[in-house]
Amino acid sequence: MRGPATPSLSFGALSDVGIQRQGGINQDAVLAQSLPNGGLFAVADGMGGHAAGELAANLALDTVRQQLAPGLHRSAAPVRLAEAVQAANMAVLRHAVGEYVGMGTTLLVGLVDRGALLIAHVGDSRAYLLRGGQLYRLTEDHSWVAEQVRLGHLTEEDARQHQWRSVVSNALGAEERVRLELYGLILKTGDRVLLCSDGLSSVVKESALLTQLSAGHPPKDTAQRLIAAANAGGGPDNITAVVVDVEREGRPPGYELPVRRSEGPVHVDVLVNTQKGNSMQTYLLLTLAYFTLLGVILLPSSRTLVGTLGVAVMVGLMVAQRLSLARQARAFLAQPAAARGRPGSPDAPRARTDEDPRRSTGSASSRGGR
Repeated sequence: MRGPATPSLSFGALSDVGIQRQGGINQDAVLAQSLPNGGLFAVADGMGGHAAGELAANLALDTVRQQLAPGLHRSAAPVRLAEAVQAANMAVLRHAVGEYVGMGTTLLVGLVDRGALLIAHVGDSRAYLLRGGQLYRLTEDHSWVAEQVRLGHLTEEDARQHQWRSVVSNALGAEERVRLELYGLILKTGDRVLLCSDGLSSVVKESALLTQLSAGHPPKDTAQRLIAAANAGGGPDNITAVVVDVEREGRPPGYELPVRRSEGPVHVDVLVNTQKGNSMQTYLLLTLAYFTLLGVILLPSSRTLVGTLGVAVMVGLMVAQRLSLARQARAFLAQPAAARGRPGSPDAPRARTDEDPRRSTGSASSRGGR
């Protein structure tokens, strides 16, 4: 018996100005809403000055919400999501004039579409998945210090304290064609997803995130506890957390999920063209169904054989697609960031560097002046 098409979700979302910015403007923005086939969740962390950062973050989320409103598009969800991020990028870019010149924002979107989670990621906000007592980091920061960690020049702890920790290498509003990461995974009953700004992830260690997320509190209470933990750690920045529980998994979608690319963020048109190319399997299935039906009609004496062969080929293609998705999921969740019974993954000692990120290649934006 096939499972339900749509999942059952519960969620909570909160944002806080932080301890050290009391009385100031919260430049984080948050989005959490149910959709007919799942839910839409997003975090944006604005930059470019107080008013500009708040405007950029809210413009991005308002645009994403409008672009992904039910019934507006017929393309597959990954294509719609990538196009929504591009529309948000253009909205920020168009408003970056006058006193708002130089404004930008990170953007992290989690779109639950039936049984899948699609992630669109620009900047250094983070997504985590709690599954089976293990916490998996689903995103890599687009920042200078994150690149130094990946290269082995800094440890995670070094990165938390580094003077250039607020320098992001990718954001909305930086160029006309946004660069983003887009990928997906199949959700399971019991999964818990966290989306957060760096006001949480840069203060609360992943082992502590695991403890809070595993405590069994409802999503909204968990979000409150996470924000309280960040404030207890000094609350140096605005803090946002979205917690989503999968109470009942949905049926996997009919399209092929986008795969995480090793090269990191790429231009939106590349991702859209790649994802549209993945629709060929759907067209092939429809073509097979058409010719199978045609063969049954035109060859009545052999309709049993024609029908059996056609169905067998279609089933084989669908099984191959599901196996491909399973392999992607295993590779995607190969190494947890933290697990019950042990602290977060230890970092090997690494040499520290004081290289100025402003000398590195590519564009970079700093939130230090917010």
